[in-house]
Amino acid sequence: MEKLKHGQAVDIPKYDFKSYKNDVFPARRVNPSDVIILEGILIFHDPRVRDLMSMKIFVDTDADVRLARRIRRDTVQKGRDINTVLDQYSKFVKPAFDDFILPTKKYADVIIPRGGDNHVAIDLIVQHIRTKLGQHDLCKIYPNLYVIHSTFQIRGMHTLIRDSQTTKHDFVFYADRLIRLVVEHGLGHLPFTEKQVITPTDSVYTGVDFCKRLCGVSVIRSGESMENALRACCKGIKIGKILIHREGDNGQELIYEKLPNDISDRHVLLLDPILGTGNSAVQAISLLIKKGVPESNIIFLNLISAPQGVHVVCKRFPRIKIVTSEIEVGLNEDYRVVPGMGEFGDRYFGTDDDDQPPVPVVPH
Repeated sequence: MEKLKHGQAVDIPKYDFKSYKNDVFPARRVNPSDVIILEGILIFHDPRVRDLMSMKIFVDTDADVRLARRIRRDTVQKGRDINTVLDQYSKFVKPAFDDFILPTKKYADVIIPRGGDNHVAIDLIVQHIRTKLGQHDLCKIYPNLYVIHSTFQIRGMHTLIRDSQTTKHDFVFYADRLIRLVVEHGLGHLPFTEKQVITPTDSVYTGVDFCKRLCGVSVIRSGESMENALRACCKGIKIGKILIHREGDNGQELIYEKLPNDISDRHVLLLDPILGTGNSAVQAISLLIKKGVPESNIIFLNLISAPQGVHVVCKRFPRIKIVTSEIEVGLNEDYRVVPGMGEFGDRYFGTDDDDQPPVPVVPH
């Protein structure tokens, strides 16, 4: 299993049930794949094997059905006498099931009653696997990385804000739309409590209550572009500021911070549209943790993320959540995100040097 998960092919011995040997037939070559299905009645017994599994499924079938299937399989496929099958079942198979297999049911993530006839449960599992297959490879490595589901609308907005010829007005308009989507998705990862309300028709509606202890923290200055979307979603939310020097020391120097006094009691949405090298993000997250914010209470929101930055942040802080709208190709030799969208703050706030009018020279 470890070899398969690391992309290496393996040879699996084929067991002969008639001779009780596993060297009668040639070994079966199994190539690595995106989905590995490991099946067996004692598959949950060994904790080392359980730890290798992403999803553990226990197929629960009625005892009479199991016996009927065993009789049919052993008599037809293995050429055994029915009396031998029944004797083996009553003396060994059934007691072993009760003692060693049934107790492992507690390790299952999903229990499927009625086996293959439970089409609803099987469809849910299939949809889950399809969702995982549709994720970016980094999401398979880091379960705390979330990339919002891409649509043609989202791709179209990305196309516009990445285009170097897009005007400042259009850049801001479509960047704001994307930021709003990222903020909404990030809010969906906050804890919630169930709440019942009475509707205007005097009916009871069971819903959820928003997380109350919440604040935002923007990394100056690009992160300030995300504040309006957060305020629009969370009325009256407190927003703190962090300024990190990005030039010369690779984003390691903290210049300024202004955070709510009770930030340690809040869930924090950290705002920065670009995750590049990850150095500034590490500095900002380290400050929040130093202020007493639990790592698991931090959600980092950005528009685009370079794989290098994702690796740096997720390895350093495995319990925070990162929510982004797209994963980039990488960084160039100047540590700029590619394909990227340029200097986000300059384009958003209109401070790009190319857009500034010439400074008039006044003679003395």
